[in-house]
Amino acid sequence: MPRLLPIYSDFFDQPLTEDVEELLARFQQTDSVRYKDFSAIWRQMCFSDVFRGITSMSEMKRFCRVTLATAMKYFLPPYSYQIRVGGLYLMFGFYHTQLAIPPAKIRLALKDWAQVQKFLKDSMDSRHQDVVYIYQKLVANEAIHYTAMPHFLTFQKQRKPKKEVVCAEFLGRTTAVMDLISPEILEEVTNIQNHYKKMKEATEEVSCQVTMTHQDFATRLRDCASEFITWQQKTFSQGNKGNNNDKEQKPVESGSRARLLSSIKQKSYSNYQEASKARRHRQAETMDSPSSEAEQADTVQRRRPPSLRVRTCKSLGTMQKESNLQAWLLSAPEQERVPVKRTNQVAPFKP
Repeated sequence: MPRLLPIYSDFFDQPLTEDVEELLARFQQTDSVRYKDFSAIWRQMCFSDVFRGITSMSEMKRFCRVTLATAMKYFLPPYSYQIRVGGLYLMFGFYHTQLAIPPAKIRLALKDWAQVQKFLKDSMDSRHQDVVYIYQKLVANEAIHYTAMPHFLTFQKQRKPKKEVVCAEFLGRTTAVMDLISPEILEEVTNIQNHYKKMKEATEEVSCQVTMTHQDFATRLRDCASEFITWQQKTFSQGNKGNNNDKEQKPVESGSRARLLSSIKQKSYSNYQEASKARRHRQAETMDSPSSEAEQADTVQRRRPPSLRVRTCKSLGTMQKESNLQAWLLSAPEQERVPVKRTNQVAPFKP
């Protein structure tokens, strides 16, 4: 019996995800959102060949849906703006290089529509015209399918679906601190502090007794925020270097552990003493004895889970009534039968 193909909505193809993350990591190193930089990396890695080698058209359509769903995953939050731009470029490249007939469309769920519109607004405000052009090109080609859910609704789901691993290097860091030290906010804080000083000087009773603000509050706020941003960048870069060092040290640690295990095995085998034939025979008889089989069967019976009725009564807090009736007995027992008089009985014939 042939093995059924897995449903693509249950998981993303692991080798494809690794290749996509490698491409996005190279694109992140360019520190750019231009399409020409992305297309150069695309051609260098020969990403157009991912659809080749699939002979079945049904499998081709399934894999095309997998690739477009994988690209859509990186186009949505919580990833940084540059990674989301790379996800948009991936959708554009996968859609125009797929070999499925008719071409598979990109599924955009209703819950993600607000995030996409905010992304386009930020791109237009930042004047990233190539980002807006690529998205409008997909819309003009009717490549986006607006749906209620990001994946097909199917009943062939895994009982324990795999959790998607989020790449920590692609996550977007918070920009709340950057917004706090914007020139507009600092200017407003300075104006408020100057107005407070004027009102304080105008009030003679509290002009020299009460001070509710810090001197040069705007300057101190800017310095503290800049120090935090510098610390965040330094910590993030050190974390990436630490991960790379851990990956390099793993082969060394695995080799030392293998040598340790081999030495332990050699010591244990060197001290091994072979048992006598009579002793080995007694062990075999003990293992094959019926008492051991009965014990094993008993343990299997003990591990049997309680029935649904017992679990339901336990959860509801009701006690089971003891009854001597058998479950298969459908008629009433003899002692509970009540004699019923026939009303439509015909009188016997008397000659």
